[in-house]
Amino acid sequence: MNAMDMTARKMPDPSQIRPLEGRVSPEEWQQRVDLAATYRLVAHYGWDDMIFTHISARVPGPDHHFLINPYGMLFDEITASSLVKIDVDGQKVEDSPFPVNPAGFTIHSAVHMNRDDAHCVIHLHTTDGVAVSAQADGLLPIDQHAMMISGEIAYHDYEGIALDLDERERLVQDIGNKNAMILRNHGTLTLGKSCADAFLRMFYLERACSMQVRALAGGVKSNAPNQGVPEKTAAQGAMAFDGLVGSLAWPALLRKLDRIDPSYKN
Repeated sequence: MNAMDMTARKMPDPSQIRPLEGRVSPEEWQQRVDLAATYRLVAHYGWDDMIFTHISARVPGPDHHFLINPYGMLFDEITASSLVKIDVDGQKVEDSPFPVNPAGFTIHSAVHMNRDDAHCVIHLHTTDGVAVSAQADGLLPIDQHAMMISGEIAYHDYEGIALDLDERERLVQDIGNKNAMILRNHGTLTLGKSCADAFLRMFYLERACSMQVRALAGGVKSNAPNQGVPEKTAAQGAMAFDGLVGSLAWPALLRKLDRIDPSYKN
């Protein structure tokens, strides 16, 4: 479906979405709830880019199926039932009144296809994340958040809007075994074995970008940490990001969402 077709087509009303709880496996439903929560949290922290960018999650089970946002819904509207199930080519494998954006899955599919541990992939276009991605030196080790996430970060050069499937090979090569990436002149990306882990990495990466933008805006020379400290802090951060802190922070974040608007679980 091209852009003109989508414009001409009347977009469905989110109220038309059929509730899926009890119609999918308990494992898939839990993944849907966690992914919908991730979308809502991204919106809550102001990291969304209207209806653009994506967060994807692998559907538990033997099939190479994934969940992604229905194209046309804002992140703060997304619910567990509204998420669309697609294959590795970004094509719908179950009926949904909403379209998906296959081109938007290009980056995500590259990571999912080549990393068995990539159960959730978050890609953002935040103001500060894009600002740092446009800086020649990338993320600088000038604060604790940056130093904690620095060992996780890879870089990928900008090749234009991600429509070329050939780019997937180069992106996979660049990310290697890292769990976060700065897409030059484009944005940020994190992955995790769970939505919680991917979100925690993104929280630290985005905070580090914001701190760098503010520090450099001060117009004075930044304070460099002592030799060896960034490496030590990166090693300490690696232990925290792989499930430890996420398992503690995630329930608290879900409680926050429940207080704001629990409809993400519908």
